[in-house]
Amino acid sequence: MLDMIDTLIQALDPVIWAKERLGFTCDPWQAAALRSESKRVIYNCARQTGKSTIAAMRALYQAVFEPNSLVLLLSPSLRQSSELQRKVDLLALALSELEYQEHSKLSLMLANGSRIISLPGIEGTVRGYSAVTLLVEDEAAQVQDDFYKTVRPMLAVSGGTFILMSTPHGKQGHFFYEWTKGGADWERTEIKARDCPRIAPEFLEEERKTLGDRWFRQEYCNSFEDMEDSVFSPELVDAAFDETVKPLFGDLVTADVKPLFAGRRRDV
Repeated sequence: MLDMIDTLIQALDPVIWAKERLGFTCDPWQAAALRSESKRVIYNCARQTGKSTIAAMRALYQAVFEPNSLVLLLSPSLRQSSELQRKVDLLALALSELEYQEHSKLSLMLANGSRIISLPGIEGTVRGYSAVTLLVEDEAAQVQDDFYKTVRPMLAVSGGTFILMSTPHGKQGHFFYEWTKGGADWERTEIKARDCPRIAPEFLEEERKTLGDRWFRQEYCNSFEDMEDSVFSPELVDAAFDETVKPLFGDLVTADVKPLFAGRRRDV
């Protein structure tokens, strides 16, 4: 009877499950991430704060306690996908009762019908999946925008959860856009390196001196920095546009010029 009660408690609280079954004690933000019931979540995380571990843990919890779940873990490259799936496998070793139907380097299927599949950010690898229960995009700032647009419809019917997790990588792409302008549908959480108890202040100071302020702000302080090869900053480009300014000659120029190019090849 006690085992049944313990199992029920763990099923209701993933943080207790992580501690008692996986031997993992969550940082405060990790506990909140596991317990979150939001359907759209963004984690702006500094390097080495444990975001990939929580992604793997959230995936495994979903698969164990909700039969027939389809969990997709997306990463920018095949190597990163393999590493993320390896984190899932290492966590699963603590659950000796798990029964597998299939198990490979990039996927597993449990006896309860749930699947966890890790995929690289290549459009052709994801088409065909549907009714996704949990979609996690790890290192989202480095995943191509076209790939992001391809996977979003997978949640249309299932009403599943979408989680974006990343360290910033410039003022560009869907991760930057959703973090800054994505609207109230997204639950946003920021985790800086100084918030992680495993990262010593002395190490951070050494990194700041070695990397320089710009890279340090991006990697450890969650700052969306201008790209180094940009001639003009995004703010300067945005400021150059003004919808209130009307053309000096209205449509007259367009009307006069169009006949000159009628019938000509576009590459002339």
